[in-house]
Amino acid sequence: MLTVTWQVGLAVRRLFSSEMSKPVVVFVLGGPGAGKGTQCEKIVKEFGFIHLSAGELLREEQKSGSENGELIDTYIKEGKIVPVEITVGLLEKAMQQNTVKKFLVDGFPRNENNLEGWTRMMSEKVDMRAVLFFDCPEEVCVNRIMQRSKSSGRSDDNEDSLRKRFKTYYNQTMPIIEHYKKGGLVHKINAIPQPDEVFEEVKLTMSKLLQI
Repeated sequence: MLTVTWQVGLAVRRLFSSEMSKPVVVFVLGGPGAGKGTQCEKIVKEFGFIHLSAGELLREEQKSGSENGELIDTYIKEGKIVPVEITVGLLEKAMQQNTVKKFLVDGFPRNENNLEGWTRMMSEKVDMRAVLFFDCPEEVCVNRIMQRSKSSGRSDDNEDSLRKRFKTYYNQTMPIIEHYKKGGLVHKINAIPQPDEVFEEVKLTMSKLLQI
């Protein structure tokens, strides 16, 4: 009896240890101009997360001269979507290279292809803790970005490009948010107020998530 109890206890400890060793991942989603980047910076400082942007990882790899970098460059020049296997592979590599095992994945997954690739390649490897959804009306976001455009130097910070980006967001990213909402993983944050006020809500949410 004692032997059986000890074996069961050992199995539970091993399972618990295995789960605890998985990187904690929080997806950060929301429309253009919702303040995702600003809030990610604050979360990094307050909670010690590593901030990963799929777009930035792709750009860095593109410049690296690696085989994947050349592939990415070719896809972008031809106006094609980079295969999700490359994007997810870069995210996984970045996670493996960090000793900190808490990650904010910003602006990903953006579409069904991203979601399928992530689920297939990473669902067993990470502790997918939550989706932070920064909810902000389109007009508020557009006004913010038009103000930002005065100094950002970004070619896509114009109203015509913004409306197209929002159309893509509604058609492709909102269904991903709905998917995770069905699983009880979405935490909606009111992103209309000033950044510090938004972060007060973020802090409450993140504190609860880290206690799970």
